[in-house]
Amino acid sequence: MAERAPVDLRANALKAPRDKVLAALASHGAVATALSPVGVRIAPPAGPARSPHVEAEAAHGKGWFEVQDQGSQIAALLAGAAPKKQVLDLCAGAGGKTLAMAAAMQNSGQIYAYDRDKGQLRPIFDRLKRAGVRNAQVLDAGDRVALEALGPRFDVVLVDAPCSGSGTWRRKPDAKWRLKPEALAIRREEQREVLALAAGLVKPGGRLCYVTCSVLPEENVDQAAWFKETYSGFMPLPYGEVWRETVAGEPPASADGSVETLLLTPASHGTDGFFVALFSKAADGG
Repeated sequence: MAERAPVDLRANALKAPRDKVLAALASHGAVATALSPVGVRIAPPAGPARSPHVEAEAAHGKGWFEVQDQGSQIAALLAGAAPKKQVLDLCAGAGGKTLAMAAAMQNSGQIYAYDRDKGQLRPIFDRLKRAGVRNAQVLDAGDRVALEALGPRFDVVLVDAPCSGSGTWRRKPDAKWRLKPEALAIRREEQREVLALAAGLVKPGGRLCYVTCSVLPEENVDQAAWFKETYSGFMPLPYGEVWRETVAGEPPASADGSVETLLLTPASHGTDGFFVALFSKAADGG
């Protein structure tokens, strides 16, 4: 967490393959990421120099890529969005994972984006347009009635839960000093609330993907264990099996040694800290 973070980008398959993005950013020393099949990395500069402002590049204006940490890209891939599926990004924020899943869906099927915070959600509209996404529906921020009215229709529900953000401390070093025990307790309650909401929106046989950008077990494995115990109609999916289906290739070892859930960290994987837990809803609805 004390080292400078690289600039990670996701090549937008709706507009440009990764090779094209690599060529466009060759002057910045861009290379393919080690884990994400759609990722591009620009190493941090030495000394006090700043990383390049890649969003000023013409390729970004054309929608060829989005700035997104490799760990976040992996989380979006593991969710399992694919053509013709019905997908919900429940805590969409500015839409980074919505965009990634829409690209995986190849503009087929339908993806809904929802967030309770209209300020967080506002940038998604411009980003969707620039990326060439045509299969997205953005729900009004905070309109939980409209969200719940959709019912259990979704093949995939991604819960990018509100969290401490401890996995991003190398990008925001001052954030570690602002995290208070009472704030962590509030986040844990919010995580359980959004998991409970998500459980009712997954269709029988569908998948729930719980994600945090945290390295703290209280927000990660502890919450996954709580969900497993509380919602007997959902069965854990070992991340390695899902990795082979969605990311392809052999999965890396989880930083915490788990074979069920995945913890990515700067030290072990060169990513920001990300946690992913996957669950399948029983075909009979539980």
